[in-house]
Amino acid sequence: MVVNPLGSAGVLLLEPQAFGDHRGWFMEGWNRDRYRALGINEDFVQFNVSRSTKGVLRGLHYQEPCPQGKLVMALEGCVMDYAVDIRTGSPTFGQWWRYQLDDVAHAQLWVPPGFAHGFEVLSDRALFAYLVTEFYQSENDRAIHFRDPDLKIDWLTEDPQVSAKDAAAPFLTDAVVLPSYA
Repeated sequence: MVVNPLGSAGVLLLEPQAFGDHRGWFMEGWNRDRYRALGINEDFVQFNVSRSTKGVLRGLHYQEPCPQGKLVMALEGCVMDYAVDIRTGSPTFGQWWRYQLDDVAHAQLWVPPGFAHGFEVLSDRALFAYLVTEFYQSENDRAIHFRDPDLKIDWLTEDPQVSAKDAAAPFLTDAVVLPSYA
């Protein structure tokens, strides 16, 4: 497996090896011991999958309290995936990283707890998977507006399809509850 840190905040691009032939391919998507050796020591408690069509943007989502770390990958299609450091007191507060995830390269992105996460679909459709470190808690489900002018995220989709929740999300400076840097 190839591991590429994206910046210094703990976001990792992971490139597991896929074994393929004329029938298709096989890849080990998670191995606790191997990932712990890479510094991902969290236990995953929930597996989530979403299907979206081209132009859909989901995010920027986070949970606080009980922040979720996320190991994400595109099982089908292609997305641009984003991680934003929203931990108050962090030396990289407000910085963001992105990486294209698709069903060809099989890369994964590790988004540590305390980061907002989002993705936009670049292919006709995408099947996206998340392993998360905390159970979903609707009362602690939060979002930062994807068009926050202070974040200056360079989205690839000009007029994305977003949920009502994402369209109404506050800017980072107006967020009532944020995780802290520990």
